[in-house]
Amino acid sequence: MEQVIYLLRHGETIFNTQGRYQGELDSSLTAEGIEQVKNISRLVKLVIPDIEEYEIISSPLGRALQSTKIICETIGYNWERVTIDDRLREVSVGAWAGLTRKEIEDSWPDLMKNTDIYNWYFHSPDGESYESVVERVSDWLDSMKNKEKVIAVSHGLTGRVVRGVYKSLEKDLALRLEVSQNTFFQLTNQNIQRFCLEYEEF
Repeated sequence: MEQVIYLLRHGETIFNTQGRYQGELDSSLTAEGIEQVKNISRLVKLVIPDIEEYEIISSPLGRALQSTKIICETIGYNWERVTIDDRLREVSVGAWAGLTRKEIEDSWPDLMKNTDIYNWYFHSPDGESYESVVERVSDWLDSMKNKEKVIAVSHGLTGRVVRGVYKSLEKDLALRLEVSQNTFFQLTNQNIQRFCLEYEEF
């Protein structure tokens, strides 16, 4: 059995536009975010001709569920068939959720020392560790092994970790993987293929 997983990210949210880090908080999609999801959904439908044969699995967070509902409406997929899986939720940044990076640096200057734009999330005093996120997404990937066709709707940072685990990447490389709301990824045979809206042939 050749397994195929398509990994999508939710659309742009109000917090995204404000530079606020959401973690497990929620923020509604913007008008642009709704259009992003609709456009990505159309691309997904072009790329996957047998889309009705796929199981759609979503993070339980509101922005992911909102995106998943738009995907279902756009591609003509029955929302009642969608599975919700907590292991696809976004990385928790604890007390830093809802704050901008400047607000975090002002209140926790010592914790932000020796960090960069890729790894600072994991320095929150009460957030998730990288290792715990790797554990839960590894558990999710393991549980998918008997599923042949999957579409997963998740988040930016969690999506990076999923792809990093799938490719057995070191932490520094995994956290530098692309994050975009105009892109989705195909995971199959330990390879990852990128699909982007800017590619007109799709």
